[in-house]
Amino acid sequence: MTQHTYKQFNVELEEIRSGVLQMGGLVESQVKNALEGLRTGDLALLDQIIDEDQRVNLMQKELDVECNHIIAKRQPAAVDLRLVMTVIKSVGDLERIGDEAKKIAKAAKRLHSSEVAFTPRVDLSHAAQLALSMLHSSLDAFARADASVAPRIKRQDAEVDANFKATMRQLITYMMEDPRTITNSLELLFTAKAIERVGDHAMNIAEYVVFLVEGEDVRYAKAEARLGDKS
Repeated sequence: MTQHTYKQFNVELEEIRSGVLQMGGLVESQVKNALEGLRTGDLALLDQIIDEDQRVNLMQKELDVECNHIIAKRQPAAVDLRLVMTVIKSVGDLERIGDEAKKIAKAAKRLHSSEVAFTPRVDLSHAAQLALSMLHSSLDAFARADASVAPRIKRQDAEVDANFKATMRQLITYMMEDPRTITNSLELLFTAKAIERVGDHAMNIAEYVVFLVEGEDVRYAKAEARLGDKS
């Protein structure tokens, strides 16, 4: 590469890196607002989240195009190639987090617009705050190229998963004891599952950062270890 070409290449890499953080900030805001709308019943806020989902989709598409351009034109190698691949994978998970925020907003709209008054008392706040913390930490890890936070995020993900299972059991009990709660219990179950999926996608991003920094794919490390033990 000439010096000019090398500088331009670095500019392009910085643009896709910044694009991930910008997209991440948007989806983090969407999840926060969806949960706030669920709590308050602010229908205007919930409609805004649903409408903004198209903006997230467009950001993913634009970043995919930029990454494909870099691969075709610059033929990156080593850590530069890992950055491009990490961006492609991360924006896919961020788009899906945007989808989960939209699901929460739609469920919240149905709950607050429902004529059914029987809504079980289920606390989703702990899992929601954990999932948001995971997302924020994953994006921060990406920004700083810090692979050290992945184990903590994995532990938090296990806690979010356990919380979802407990919530599911609680809601099933409500529905069995009082059929009047079925409609709204299902909406809460959809919301709890969406929160759990936000945590899953945040964990994926943290694992992509490990790949970026260390060149190691740790996504299926536990399953591979189990297979190794059996053999």
